[in-house]
Amino acid sequence: MKMTPPEIAGYIADHGQWTYSRSSGPGGQRRDHAETEVRLMVTPDALIGLPPRIAARLADRLHLTERPLRLRAGTERLREHNRAIVQLRLLRLVQGALAPAPPPRRATRPSKGSVERRLSTKRHRATVKAQRAAPDD
Repeated sequence: MKMTPPEIAGYIADHGQWTYSRSSGPGGQRRDHAETEVRLMVTPDALIGLPPRIAARLADRLHLTERPLRLRAGTERLREHNRAIVQLRLLRLVQGALAPAPPPRRATRPSKGSVERRLSTKRHRATVKAQRAAPDD
């Protein structure tokens, strides 16, 4: 079964633990009564049901075996907007975790020309700095 990152993020969001609380900061009386801050906690249990390779990769890249992933948003006035922000952040994290790792860097020697350019630049900077010194009496 082939799943896209938005489907995977949606699955994780459905199986994660959502909590709501009152936001801090300005907002008047509504802020004191409405629970608009959204928090999502993702544990390895939220990955159960995903294909094993995907679940293992997400658990490794998101460090879920060490600690749960916690996302929160409380800047918007509506709970739905904050929830959408958290879901978007989760999607970006999932996309990054599922992206292929860059190939390892192979060490190479600098070319003769690049070494010469670097040394000539260093010589030039040294002469510029030497000219700044106070003249000898």
